[in-house]
Parts: sequence; C-alpha cells; structure tokens
Amino acid sequence: MKRLLSALALLVLAVPVAAQEPELIFKKSTVWKMLTPDDKLATYVIDDPGVQGVSCYYTVPERGGVKGMIGVAEEVSDISLACRQVGPIVIKEKFEQGTVVFRQSRSLLFKKMQIVRGCDARNNVLVYLVYSDRIIEGSPKNSTSAVPIMPWGPGGPAPRCADFVTG
Repeated sequence: MKRLLSALALLVLAVPVAAQEPELIFKKSTVWKMLTPDDKLATYVIDDPGVQGVSCYYTVPERGGVKGMIGVAEEVSDISLACRQVGPIVIKEKFEQGTVVFRQSRSLLFKKMQIVRGCDARNNVLVYLVYSDRIIEGSPKNSTSAVPIMPWGPGGPAPRCADFVTG
C-alpha cells in the first residue's frame, strides 16, 4: 500500500505546476536513427505563471530509438535555460525563494525537470534555475538565468522583487 501511495504521489508531482503547457519553438536532430525517431534537441518557451512579462526558453534532449518512440526512454539531465523580460513586469503574488514555476516528467516515474524562481533583492533581479532530480539520486546538472527587472515603456518605475518575497 505504501508503494502505491508513493507512486501516486510521484504522478501528482510529475504534472506541470502551471496550467499551461510549454510551446515548442523547434527541434533539431542530433543522432540519426534508420528505422526509429532520431535523437533531438527540442527548444520550448513557457511564460512564468506568477510574473507577467517574463518568458523562459529551455532546450532539452529527447531520445529517439525504440524506447523514445514508445515513450519509456529516461531522458538525460542536460537542460539549458534562458529567461527574458518580454513586456512590462507585473509580479502577481508573493512567493518564496525557489518557488516552482514549471515541472515536467523526464521519465516514466522517477525523474522530473523543474524550473524554480528566486529574487536577488539587492540587484532587483529575478533568478531562474532549471534542474532535474530523481527520488533516489539527483543530478548536479543545472542551468541558471537572470532577468533584471527594468521599466518597460512609459509605465513608471519597475516593481521591486524584494517586495514580493516571503520567508
């Protein structure tokens, strides 16, 4: 029974935090396979659900072959990240350092990728970290991106992220 509950908890954790799905920008083949799908790099964009005006672009490897074709390949942890201000920044609610912005499963049950947000209060910069983890063994592979909060157009001064950080 404990194993069943643990498995169910993992499935819940594998669902993205935001209601939105990432948008595919493009894919590029990296390893050609004759009869099955190629290995690829896929670049996606997702808007930060808690901060209007910030989009994060990330690239993940996607395995081809038979396992990739049937959806059971465990994806590697190499993920790159670049977040940018794409409009006036509006921080929608208070948040804790390391708040999960997006979560996605990277294997059948045990590995997930997460994008988390923090605030460098001294410099008024939103900091984003992408990493993957597993229940038993995490991965040191990660990528960080920083978005300085700047005024956008004649809307007045930019918000201070420090005003929205809790804890």
